[in-house]
Amino acid sequence: MELSDYLKVVRRRWVSIVVVAVVCTVASVGLTLAQAKEYASSARLFVSTSDTDTSVLNQGGQFSLARVQSYADLLSSRELASTVIDELALDLTPDELADKVASKVATNTVNLTLTVTDPDAHQAQRIAQAYAENLSDMVRQLETPPGQSVAPIKATIVDNASFSDAPVSPKPIRNVALGIVLGLLVGFGVALVRQMLDTRVRSAEDVEQVADKPVLGAIGHDAADKASTLLSDLPPHSPRAEAFRVLRTNLQFVDVDSPSKIFVFTSAVPEEGKTTTSLNLAISLAQTGIRTLLIEGDLRRPRAAKALGFDGAVGVTSVLVGKVKLEDALQHDERTALDFLAAGPVPPNPADLLQSKAMKDLLAGLREVYDIVIIDAPPLLPVTDAALLATHADGAILVIRHGKVTREQLKLSTQRLSQVDARLVGVVLNMVPSKDQSYGYGYGYAPEQADVVDQSGESATRLPARA
Repeated sequence: MELSDYLKVVRRRWVSIVVVAVVCTVASVGLTLAQAKEYASSARLFVSTSDTDTSVLNQGGQFSLARVQSYADLLSSRELASTVIDELALDLTPDELADKVASKVATNTVNLTLTVTDPDAHQAQRIAQAYAENLSDMVRQLETPPGQSVAPIKATIVDNASFSDAPVSPKPIRNVALGIVLGLLVGFGVALVRQMLDTRVRSAEDVEQVADKPVLGAIGHDAADKASTLLSDLPPHSPRAEAFRVLRTNLQFVDVDSPSKIFVFTSAVPEEGKTTTSLNLAISLAQTGIRTLLIEGDLRRPRAAKALGFDGAVGVTSVLVGKVKLEDALQHDERTALDFLAAGPVPPNPADLLQSKAMKDLLAGLREVYDIVIIDAPPLLPVTDAALLATHADGAILVIRHGKVTREQLKLSTQRLSQVDARLVGVVLNMVPSKDQSYGYGYGYAPEQADVVDQSGESATRLPARA
């Protein structure tokens, strides 16, 4: 992953990162408040030999350096702890008291510092002083040779036990800072793992990696447009209207030498917005003077007729079985200049009708009349209807809802088309959140980017009507 990929993870999943960071920070604050305050007291001893002879003094210094490490280890002995407990009448076991004591020997010196921590600052001072005095006595006893009264080496207290009423633990600022840093790191790690495990299609790069087909357009999701399904109900320069103009232009550059085109609009799974996309694209095409026909090819769950306000009782099935002539089944919208062929009555065998010779002949006849025919077909994975229709068309266009379809579902959809030798023309990303719209028509029209695709605006998308 490149740096830009990590930044995308942060931008896409910043909420979860912040939540984890807040949880860790709150946890650090809770642990800090739950911890009892600890106070520290330190005493320092100096280890030396009693020899005054200069020749022996250097050897004594080396001897003291070696011994001071042993004396530091004695601070954890149970015998010394028991002596201090008896002297101060402490209600502690030797092991509990030994855990309160820490020692440190300064590098290349004979200075030994012992530190005692305790919830009571005065108690810590008393214990530290008692430890220093008893350690000095223990060293004298251990180092005095048998039959003699003077030890050749001694530990002298040079700093009595200190007193401080400032607690050394807990440290709120440090703990909270560590909680924030740890929370951000953990949050980013969780976000990165989720990103790597998330196989949903979210970008043009995802589409091209799986399907190896271009993204013909990206239709943004704007909460303000929820009440307006039809493109004709939207403001002319709204983001959605601009998005469909870009899609319209890109579609017209597919097979530019062909005088007429038939495209099947489908999706991988239901509820991806392929009916709304095909419907609004057809309206956009018709508004520019292009002879456009929208066919409601979903014979199982037809929805386009209701969205347009047309009668769906007569349509494709009626024509295919010979009950109604084509010209009688066609409906025309005066406001948008769009022609529409409804699905008609729901048949018991949709797949058989769609792959019939009658359907092939119907599309061949419509090709002679219209510049572009758009077929709103069912999803690819649940049924085979869309793949069958695509074999009679110039190609299929897959509508993918942003963040819903997985890469595996997209791959299976492309395989479903290739199995019947149908052509996948491209993909339309639908319901793209505003933060992910980088195609030149987000919140506000971006002329520089849109001109690359849409040329100079509406005039570039107008094709001459066929004679």
